[in-house]
Amino acid sequence: MNERVVTKALAEKFRAYLYEEEKSENTIEKYLRDVRFFAENVGNKKLHKSDVLEYKHTLCQRYAPRSVNSVISSLNAFFMFAEWYELKIKTLKIQKQIFADKKRELEKSEYEKLLTAAKDKKNERLYYLMQTIASTGLRVSEIRYVTVDAVKNGEAVINCKGKIRQVFLPKKLCVMLKSYVKSQGIKSGSVFVSKNGNPLNRCNIWKMLKLLCESANVDKSKVFPHNFRHLFARTFYSLQKDIVRLADILGHSSINTTRIYTMETGEIHRRQIQHLGLLRC
Repeated sequence: MNERVVTKALAEKFRAYLYEEEKSENTIEKYLRDVRFFAENVGNKKLHKSDVLEYKHTLCQRYAPRSVNSVISSLNAFFMFAEWYELKIKTLKIQKQIFADKKRELEKSEYEKLLTAAKDKKNERLYYLMQTIASTGLRVSEIRYVTVDAVKNGEAVINCKGKIRQVFLPKKLCVMLKSYVKSQGIKSGSVFVSKNGNPLNRCNIWKMLKLLCESANVDKSKVFPHNFRHLFARTFYSLQKDIVRLADILGHSSINTTRIYTMETGEIHRRQIQHLGLLRC
């Protein structure tokens, strides 16, 4: 592998390696997509570190720092696999984010608008799907584990990234989903399926949500599957104030990851400090 040329054959070997490392399907596709775009950018030639650094510079001009670091992580993993250690590069240093970006945060009122729009359009599948993610905190890749049996039992058993956890489904949600699967004639397997009967994937869900934004009058930049998971996390934490329990529910290995989900906006913090009672005129 020392010729340092990204070929389709090498990319397929990388795929097999990631599979053996038990990476999730989404992670594998993400790594390969990043490697493919890199290969298309640099061309079919022997690579030098200067090529990788130039690509990093291009990424910095086009994308946010976190997105750049995500790509660099994918490339470094590929370089390690190919034993091209000299091509590895450093990620960008990012100052720790204190507040959530209000422009990207889905408010509960906006969530309600999306539900109303889905109901008005008689899109039952999307109507119940949004409520399922928002009331359980499931990842979009975990939706397939919400099966007919899971609804009957009131809990879904999630097998993701080599970890198995139980997620309880609220009673009210189960009642709604039982009615939904009955009306759709779904006897077994995943509750949320495509017209072909396959479990909905990230792409299917993303497209449905984006189409709903206009009629709901909600900014498209706020509407993506993972934001419903964030909404669940913020709502749960505001009521329970138990970040350890929340980390378990979300399936996080590190509480530091969970902290990102519970960050408040700067506006909320501004209102809070107005009431500290530490100022005297």
